[in-house]
Amino acid sequence: MPSIRPPRPDDAEAMAWVHNTGWRETYSHILPERFYDDAALERRRQMWRRILAEPGERRLAVADSAGQVVGLAMAGPATADDPDRGTPARELELNVLYVRPGHHGSGAGQALLDAVLGTASAQLWVAEDNARARAFYARNGFHPDGARNDDEEFDGAEVRLVR
Repeated sequence: MPSIRPPRPDDAEAMAWVHNTGWRETYSHILPERFYDDAALERRRQMWRRILAEPGERRLAVADSAGQVVGLAMAGPATADDPDRGTPARELELNVLYVRPGHHGSGAGQALLDAVLGTASAQLWVAEDNARARAFYARNGFHPDGARNDDEEFDGAEVRLVR
């Protein structure tokens, strides 16, 4: 199993790549290419550089296998910065959790989730039709609370899971 550690500033490039690849592999059937193309990768590079420079209240972790970032997770205080999503249901929100496909089933996803959430009550948003992710979160005590976000850009909906 990969080791879990806090990210370093020089991990921004690898984190952006894992994040972008995760979007491509998970959402290419429901989102246009602009969400995971080269321009999206560059936006994610900039985003991770900024976050790693000033993490604030965010909880961050990466999965490292032989010196290579193979997964990442980020959680922070739950906010309702998108009015369509409604009031936060929990104190913490899982914002990002991606593991490279070659490391699915390795325990990296579980270790990353544990690293950024522990046993805290939390919420997250997941594509309604992402059966793999929903099963993973259900094993970790998450269940739908009825909140739903339909987005015109997204061929489907996101549902909020809470624990």
